[in-house]
Amino acid sequence: MRKRPVRRGWRTVRVSMRLSERSAVIDQIAALPTTFTLSVGAAGAASAPDAAAALARRLAEIPGADAVAVTSDAVSAHAGALGGSPGVVLAIGTGAVATAVDEAGRFIRVDGWGPQLGDEGSGGWIGLEGLRAALRAHDGRGPRTILTEKVREHYGIELDALPKYLGEHDNPALVAAEFAPVVAAAVDDTAAAIMVAAARALARTVFAVIERSGIRPPVPYVITGGLAKLGAPLLEPLDNQIVHAIDGRDPLGDPIDGAALLALDPTTVLEALVTRISGIY
Repeated sequence: MRKRPVRRGWRTVRVSMRLSERSAVIDQIAALPTTFTLSVGAAGAASAPDAAAALARRLAEIPGADAVAVTSDAVSAHAGALGGSPGVVLAIGTGAVATAVDEAGRFIRVDGWGPQLGDEGSGGWIGLEGLRAALRAHDGRGPRTILTEKVREHYGIELDALPKYLGEHDNPALVAAEFAPVVAAAVDDTAAAIMVAAARALARTVFAVIERSGIRPPVPYVITGGLAKLGAPLLEPLDNQIVHAIDGRDPLGDPIDGAALLALDPTTVLEALVTRISGIY
């Protein structure tokens, strides 16, 4: 029986890190006052194994580092959600990505390509679809929808100002994702159609990662991320499409739990995806 990862007695440093930002993070870690094991889930580690290994070596040189484990942030998230066991994790927030790990530890990732190329069904995608629908209605190119008024209420701007408003932000997808809960809550045929389309897109992502992983249904499955809080408008049509292929479960933990698990347990199915090194102090 799998147990929820625990961090009893652990000191955690919560940082958002890409491999290119490692110097700033290392400066934070080096200030810790005692010996420790470092476990890092770094964005980009899966596609840059040499850089991940270099990061592990650099971390192992920090005084007090007894051991180091470096992996991808997607791997640590999977470990937290499923406790280091095989299965599928669908992570949906501003973006959307599905990851699978089979019995042999083979890691598969589907989507997560960012707002310009993918992330279909994500918060950013739903928000943008809602904004587009509002502009179509505003122009007379599409059906009337309550979303036109919701844009004014939520952002405090007129529809004509929307392109400039989005363009002024460094992360337009994040700004658009703020509108996803508004779309989900709207009692409107146009909004409902957007939510169904998002569910279908996410279902395609789940089916693709299951097929590529070769795991036989019903596949252990967990959904994580802030978009899951949208509830029935998104989850009901999604569940209806994938229910026959999955063994739905609650997440056992978060990515920090996953990093702690991978630091402590070298026997999980994810072990081949972890770069380990012993400290020299």
